[in-house]
Amino acid sequence: MKRLLLSVCFLIFCFVSSRAQNQHTIKGRVIDTASTTILGNTSVSLLNAKDSTMVKFTRALDNGMFELTNIRNGKYILLVSYPKYADFVDHFTLDSTKKDVDYGKINLTGKAQILADVIIKGNRSAIKIKGDTTEFDPQAYNIEPNAKVEDLIKQFPGIQIDKDGKITAQGQTNVKVLVDGEEFFGDDPTLVTKNIRADMVDKVQLYDKKSDQATFTGVDDGEKTKTLNIKLKENAKNGYFGKAVGGVGTDDFYQGELMFNKFTGKKKFSAYGVLGNTGKVGLGWQDSQKYGSSGAGTVSDDGGIYFSGSGDDLDSFGGQYNGQGIPVARSGGVHFDNKWNNDKESLNTNYKIGSLRVVGERATISQNNLASGIINSNSSQTFDNDIFRQKLDATYEIKLDTTLTLKVNVDGTLKHSTTFNDYATLSTRGDNSLLNTSARKLTNDGDDKIFNINAFLTKRLKKKGRTLSLNLNQSITNTKTEGYLNSENKFFNTAGVQDSVVNVDQYKVNNITNNVFKSNLAYTEPITTSLTLVVNYGLNLINGRSDRKSFNQSLPGRYDIFDTQFSNDYQLDQVINQGGAVFNYKKGKALVNIGSKFSSVNFKQEDLYNNKTYDRKFINYMPQAMYQYNFSQQKYFRLNYNGNTNQPSLDQIQPIRVNTDPLNITLGNPDLRPSFRSNLNARYSSYKVLTSQSIYIGGSYSFTNNPIVSNVITDAAGKSTYQSVNISDKTPASYNIYSGIDRKLLGITMGVGLNMFGSNSYNYINNVLNETKSTSYSPTINIQKYVEKKFSVYAYFGPSYSTTEASVQKAFNSNGWGAFGYISGSVQLPGKFEINTSGDYNYRGKTQAFNESFTQFLWNATLSKKFFKAQNLKTSVTGFDLLNQNQGFNRSASNGNITQSTYTTIRRYFMFSVSWDFSKMGGGAKPQN
Repeated sequence: MKRLLLSVCFLIFCFVSSRAQNQHTIKGRVIDTASTTILGNTSVSLLNAKDSTMVKFTRALDNGMFELTNIRNGKYILLVSYPKYADFVDHFTLDSTKKDVDYGKINLTGKAQILADVIIKGNRSAIKIKGDTTEFDPQAYNIEPNAKVEDLIKQFPGIQIDKDGKITAQGQTNVKVLVDGEEFFGDDPTLVTKNIRADMVDKVQLYDKKSDQATFTGVDDGEKTKTLNIKLKENAKNGYFGKAVGGVGTDDFYQGELMFNKFTGKKKFSAYGVLGNTGKVGLGWQDSQKYGSSGAGTVSDDGGIYFSGSGDDLDSFGGQYNGQGIPVARSGGVHFDNKWNNDKESLNTNYKIGSLRVVGERATISQNNLASGIINSNSSQTFDNDIFRQKLDATYEIKLDTTLTLKVNVDGTLKHSTTFNDYATLSTRGDNSLLNTSARKLTNDGDDKIFNINAFLTKRLKKKGRTLSLNLNQSITNTKTEGYLNSENKFFNTAGVQDSVVNVDQYKVNNITNNVFKSNLAYTEPITTSLTLVVNYGLNLINGRSDRKSFNQSLPGRYDIFDTQFSNDYQLDQVINQGGAVFNYKKGKALVNIGSKFSSVNFKQEDLYNNKTYDRKFINYMPQAMYQYNFSQQKYFRLNYNGNTNQPSLDQIQPIRVNTDPLNITLGNPDLRPSFRSNLNARYSSYKVLTSQSIYIGGSYSFTNNPIVSNVITDAAGKSTYQSVNISDKTPASYNIYSGIDRKLLGITMGVGLNMFGSNSYNYINNVLNETKSTSYSPTINIQKYVEKKFSVYAYFGPSYSTTEASVQKAFNSNGWGAFGYISGSVQLPGKFEINTSGDYNYRGKTQAFNESFTQFLWNATLSKKFFKAQNLKTSVTGFDLLNQNQGFNRSASNGNITQSTYTTIRRYFMFSVSWDFSKMGGGAKPQN
């Protein structure tokens, strides 16, 4: 009897414990989206997801708070209703891994805006609007086996992805992609979209990400980045997945890719590798950022001046592949991120390594328009450039307490490059008589070292809205190059007889260093509930040195005669004090920012070889203003103005003499005065989820007072001398207008757009003022259609018309028509076969300067077969450039010069490839390998 009583007590205890473990709580607070008014007495219903029967009901308190308790495990629907407002509906599951649900603020939208802002699709909420965030539910869309995130978000209204994986969201490009709110391999969004499986995604959030400073202070500075945040399912955060691809083709083409990811809770580890010669140099469209560009800029936003690392054109290869030449690429990387200590500390780090070799030829014809006539040139170039690069970066963030946070970013880069360029040029006068010839060879070996560290310390003070932040940055760059210049330049008189020769044979050694320290202290003070003042002060210290040596031969192969004319050693020291204030006014739907920054620059340049010193002191003025009005969550208008004082660059004031091209020589002008550039931007955007309608129109207009322009003197032998000068009575300007509307009609997403650009610029040509006017117009139509498990098609196309006219030679313009188009599609066939195809069309018409047109249609097609129930193994046969029309072509015009180039590029080939998707995820997910 005693044993029976104990057993019963034990069973009762287990039952009560299990019941207690399965009890959940749901809570939140209901407010009005537009006015942030608290919505008390709101009805809150909890429904059974299976049959929509009511499980619990309550009403929100006067402060908008509500709470539902003692909820068992299961699948539910939360329905929040208030008179004259759109219902809030959410589907969710409660189980042992998800104890409670805290919705925080639930924003209800007035029914007058329901068609613009809210859509409920079927029994699931396909799209939800939460504040300024649009949230997509992947389970409401078609997800094929082993489909990637890219295949999922292509189906979202208002989002387009081009053939290179570049994302446009609601009319805005340069979209940032995060995974669970964190960067994944830094700046490469396609490492996420092309490799993470769609069935691992719980939700996708689209919003405008504010800058770190604006996020901290709560003062909107207008700097926002359109962002897609990929939220993973809980069971997708434990396990591994990846993809392997290998292919061999005709004409010795090959490719290989490997991507591996292992997630363990908040820890993420990933690695990838790519090799091949098909033109793919990485896993994403932002590959140029993996390899970086050589040299440094000339002028910073605070007025500081830097030495350029490629001023003598020896190191002309920055490690980017732009379709010119045949590339051989090998790249890889490792990523790790983690959060710990109750998410108070986090680490995000990446290591990337890569090499790229590009070999090819380029032919260029150009027309140099002079007031006295024209000069026609034909040149050929052979190049063989190679670069090897490593980069390591890390971001560590710690919340020291509830008011104090420190964020540290560190990165370092090592780069080694070797370049070879062989040029041959022949120039003639307008009557076709021989003017000059040039043969040049440039070889170079270069090493770059780059280091950056940035610390951002933020402190919230006692008064709400009062903050203090300190940003410290230190960067060090060093470029060392050594190479050879060999050139022979011949000049001919009007009778075609050679009258002079200039030969150069030199060994060159360059050592360039820039050391930059920047600081900024910002303080925010709330004056009223709507008006906030932001003041800041910064001290910047810039030190640089450029040591360039040239040596002539004493004996064949022995370069030991120091050439003082083309050698120099400059040192540059700058102290910059910068301060400013910005008023931020935000009330209701309106936001206004107005203020300015000033920077005082003390500039000292020393010519160490000639013992000369150049001192300059100047003030930079940078006014700014911004107005934004939010009609609703998905419709706004924004107007920006920015002004900048632009100081002359170091090369314009005191140029470093170079002789890599004796036909083009640059002189300095120490009397140059600064210019001032004004830039005005406007944008209107409206997006309606229900009709998938996106409308946007934007534009910019800029003009420059007291501009710095080029004065070019070309002598009778065809040699040109360049010097920068100011123009006080002319104002160059440019404008850009872009617009588009997309809408879904009868299951087809259709859109039209229009882009317009225009500019006028000035320069002197043989002391004659030349004005160059350019315009371009390009309307576009795009169509997209997707039928589940049958086919998909995406296309955009349109004509274009461009003009370029120089006042010195109006008879030789570059006005002409063009056209462009792109189409891609896929068809699913029985037996797990699939056909994918794409075509890229480009047409450039004849002009007065070039009496030939250019037409090209690049057609690619793939036949693939999937295997196994999971369809995770795929074989493919692909034909690239099936019509064999891929021809490198480029045409441009600037300052009286019109240029057209053709170059080596990848032509038709066929490839057989095998790809394998593998995974083993936790939480009950079935392995797919």
